[in-house]
Amino acid sequence: MRSEIPAVHLNQYWQFIMLKRILYFLYSITIVCMGVATLIEKTSGTESVQRHIYGSWWFCLLWVLLTLVGVVYYNLHSHFFKRPNSLLLHFSFLLILAGALLTHTTSSRGMMHLRKNEATNEYLVNGKEGPQKKKLPFLVKLSAFDIKYHDGTNTPKDYDSHLIIIDGKNNIPAVVSMNHILKYRNIRFYQSSFDPDGGGSILSLNSDPYGISVTYTGYGLLFFSLIFMLFDPRGNYRKVLRNPILKNGFLILCIFLCSSPAHATTTVSKNVADEFGHLQILYNGRICPLQTFAIDFTRKLYGKTHYHQYTPEQVVAGFIFFGKEWSAEPIIKIKGENMKNTLQLPDFATVNTFFNQEMGGYTIGPYLEEYQEGQQDKFHQQIADVDDKIHLIMELRQGTLLKLFPHIQEGKITWFAPTDALPSAMDKGERLYIQQVFTFLYQDVLAGNDDAAIQLMKKIQKYQIKNGGNSIPATYKIKAEYLYNTIPFAKLLFMVNLTMGFICLFITIRQLTYKEKNRKNYPQLLFPTPIPRVILGLSWLTLSLCIVLRWIISGTIPMGNGYETLLNIAWIILFAAIILNRKYPILFTFAFILSGFFLLVAHIGQMDPQITHRMPVLNSPLLSIHVSIIMIAYALLSLTFLCSITALFLKTINPKVIADKQIAAMKALSEIFLYPSITCLGSGIFIGAIWANISWGQYWSWDPKETWALITLMIYIVPVHTNIVPSLRKPLIFHIYMAIAFLSILMTYFGVNYFLGGMHSYA
Repeated sequence: MRSEIPAVHLNQYWQFIMLKRILYFLYSITIVCMGVATLIEKTSGTESVQRHIYGSWWFCLLWVLLTLVGVVYYNLHSHFFKRPNSLLLHFSFLLILAGALLTHTTSSRGMMHLRKNEATNEYLVNGKEGPQKKKLPFLVKLSAFDIKYHDGTNTPKDYDSHLIIIDGKNNIPAVVSMNHILKYRNIRFYQSSFDPDGGGSILSLNSDPYGISVTYTGYGLLFFSLIFMLFDPRGNYRKVLRNPILKNGFLILCIFLCSSPAHATTTVSKNVADEFGHLQILYNGRICPLQTFAIDFTRKLYGKTHYHQYTPEQVVAGFIFFGKEWSAEPIIKIKGENMKNTLQLPDFATVNTFFNQEMGGYTIGPYLEEYQEGQQDKFHQQIADVDDKIHLIMELRQGTLLKLFPHIQEGKITWFAPTDALPSAMDKGERLYIQQVFTFLYQDVLAGNDDAAIQLMKKIQKYQIKNGGNSIPATYKIKAEYLYNTIPFAKLLFMVNLTMGFICLFITIRQLTYKEKNRKNYPQLLFPTPIPRVILGLSWLTLSLCIVLRWIISGTIPMGNGYETLLNIAWIILFAAIILNRKYPILFTFAFILSGFFLLVAHIGQMDPQITHRMPVLNSPLLSIHVSIIMIAYALLSLTFLCSITALFLKTINPKVIADKQIAAMKALSEIFLYPSITCLGSGIFIGAIWANISWGQYWSWDPKETWALITLMIYIVPVHTNIVPSLRKPLIFHIYMAIAFLSILMTYFGVNYFLGGMHSYA
């Protein structure tokens, strides 16, 4: 047949094939280079990688070649120009890359150090020979610098630099703070840092007159075309939704549904402990119930939120009022086998275990010195971990952690512990009360006078309300925190969801192994009862309550750490299953298993369950939008992964004809999730870039998380380009690719957080 093709056409055909292979190579090598760069950064440092890889001529050339080959290839592809949205989408990437190139070649960045009431136009830029001084065409004077704190705490809320721009005869007042930049003469000023004495401010400067406008135009076209991709009547996604496999109901046919001994240690009664837990305390940079502190204290020592039959409040009260007895309690969990084997320690040790006068006092002291001198192997890391726990106990026994007493001075609220150095201006009676109230409380506790102890703690509560002012959380926030502390949401839900998921899995595997003639007896193939749907709904409502409670307590959308993002991913998966389960019952098993897995990781890892105030730079609505959209993408891509695993499993247990139909159905369902996930992932990445540009003046820094998010996007957009990679039209190859592709998500979320690190690391 080829001999009948005119030579000129055959030549063009081979040129087209060669061009495609070059495109494959450049695309793959770009992904590999970015991934390897993040690994090199782990050992060589950020500055080295920025200079020798991301900022190198060959890396820029690689992107230029990839872009040029892509443009030439699409020019030769006649079908490309018949789809305006596809043309617009790819053109948006060209604009983004062009904007990045303009920024790289024409922008300038620097740092300006200002002292109060001193005008200057000098700033520093990093050159090849080190920092170099440059001058602005106008003067900048710092009139005042102010740090705003959350009421009653030392946790910064914002940093404000009050400036005066002196441009000739014009004096222009301005303010720069976190997430609030100053633009003047094509130069943008960002709040970067400040002097320890509060008398100076450090601003970062960025001049990018051409790159930003081109890049933002590309972002705008990208957002529009990604969203329109889902609604384009002539687009691939609508073809997926019109797939006859989804219409004839065959998708339903291939559903893959789916204690310790009591101790007699002395402590306060539960009634006294409960009242103790209702006091407010300055902990972890915010004012919260002492119950929250007690839970975290017990978890850090023992690995659980309670110690045998004792509540966390009783544990804290025990160490405060009965320190000698509790020092003999085996409550310190020894996590590492290295330390246990070397020092012959049990799984749980007492405080007294580590103090022996015959052995020189603090028995792990010499090992701790070795750790501080640089020996940081697993054994010495375990030593440091135990030392932290012992210091925590000592600080509690000394009273330094018990910041229970607010004091107002010159309009500022400060919380003190009974052993703190109190201000000399404090009223003498108030000073004596703070210093002696725990002495009276100690006497009542030792005497077993619970009523008197409770009344004394109620008086402390009244003192807190009187002197705490706005720093005391609202009543509804306190109640929300009590409820949140009472219910172990992650533990409860992962147990329920995984149990339901494996029950569905077992039943479905059994039904899928029935002979074909028996399958007509199971038209719904799994759940003739509403039980799974009810449990799914209850699980979603319970998780919603957990997220809402954290939102109420912190005052911000709970997306600030790894623990919270895992909760949100599980929530999105459950919500998607509730919306779509009637049409696609397979989502029952998918939702139960996936959400259970994410909640299990959140529970076991305990990445950051503490609720804290956010850093000022994170108080931006763009952060919440960015994280929300990214989490939706990860949740949907997780569903595509389960579709592929399901299909590959079905391929192994069923006859060829049946399996081919089943994996084709799984491919159709996977594509339903794939297109929206790409839309969310692409939008989320570049919304994050806009937020970074507003906050730091740099919308892309090649941080490991940014880089792996881009790698993930580049990997997952391959299956939607079946015109370039026609082999992915085959269901089996598609599922193998999607199963492997999920490793990029695991690397982006877990690998970066716990191995590579970086600015985005939650670990």
